[in-house]
Amino acid sequence: MEHWVLRDIDFSIMPGEAVAIVGENGAGKSTLLKIVTGTLRPTRGSVGVHGKLAAILELGLGFNPDLSGRQNAFHVAGLMGHPHEAIVATMPAIEAFAEIGDYFDQPVRVYSSGMQMRVAFAVVTAFRPDILIVDEALAVGDTYFQHKSMEKIRSFRREGTALILVSHDKNAIQSICDRVLLLDRGAIARDGAPTDVMDYYNALIAKKTGEDIKEIARDDGSTQTISGTGEVTVETVEILDASGKPAETVAVGSEIELRVTVQVRQSVPRLVFGYAIKNRLGQVIYGTNTHHYDCPLVELEPGELYRFVVRFQANLGVGSYSISISLTDADVHLSQNFEWRDLAAVFSVVNMNHPVFDGLAWLQPVISTHPLPREVMPGDDRS
Repeated sequence: MEHWVLRDIDFSIMPGEAVAIVGENGAGKSTLLKIVTGTLRPTRGSVGVHGKLAAILELGLGFNPDLSGRQNAFHVAGLMGHPHEAIVATMPAIEAFAEIGDYFDQPVRVYSSGMQMRVAFAVVTAFRPDILIVDEALAVGDTYFQHKSMEKIRSFRREGTALILVSHDKNAIQSICDRVLLLDRGAIARDGAPTDVMDYYNALIAKKTGEDIKEIARDDGSTQTISGTGEVTVETVEILDASGKPAETVAVGSEIELRVTVQVRQSVPRLVFGYAIKNRLGQVIYGTNTHHYDCPLVELEPGELYRFVVRFQANLGVGSYSISISLTDADVHLSQNFEWRDLAAVFSVVNMNHPVFDGLAWLQPVISTHPLPREVMPGDDRS
């Protein structure tokens, strides 16, 4: 029986653009990357690559376990087409970026997976490529190296490198990518803004028999995704200020009230209400639900109405935010998703009365300065 892993794939990436490829296991992500890099040939169609391409498609990058990190770096860089003299000149930078110390001259077989990742990434990014492909490999690195690698990727992008990233890290995708391609059963199901596509993907993952997914185009150009089986539905969502008036803009640190009215359409034994605050990139700043607060509703009957009221301080950075609402039967929506509504409400935060600050959170500090005697040095127990 004939089986097509990929079918009718058509997309392009421009210099400096970052595109993520997401999809469930078996959607065709790895096959697509292998075709783009030339390690597989497509049965039909063609791929046009203009410029030098570098890729990390799997941990180890073809390293010989009996060779040292340094020897493997020479070997892999040579296979990538870089001249020996250039590799010699760049080797100190590769060693410095990997930061594995004396292990750089030890056999790779004694490396941890994180150490292999460090050397592999350092080699691939030693020379700026026109196109960089990273397939999940960074997930094995420690937090420090992940941040370091992402900064290297950002610097490449500023210089014109195009990035193709395959990752399950939603925050990484939404912070660095301009577009997201969603693969579903070998075809492109969505190609668009990270927030819109990841919201749809989230709904797709939770989809069960009889569950509906709706997309609504908003006036600001974004797309609202609503999914669920419909036993309980969201009727109204309001954001109010401290005086109880509808609020589209609130001040840093002020009180916000979120009111959500829901209607029971069919009998359900248990209802958990949840909400999440997201920034403009779709990253969750804070989220919780009534399961975690041990106050779910039980034995609900058709026709019943409930209002959930959440009060919190807007200890957020200046910017725009959205609220996502979930109605489920457990702590996650993968069990039974009655309704999940992204972009259920939006609001902006402005700084009216506080000193200027950066970031996503308002963490009011108390800053003090203490003169010390000249003979007391920082770190001395007497300080």
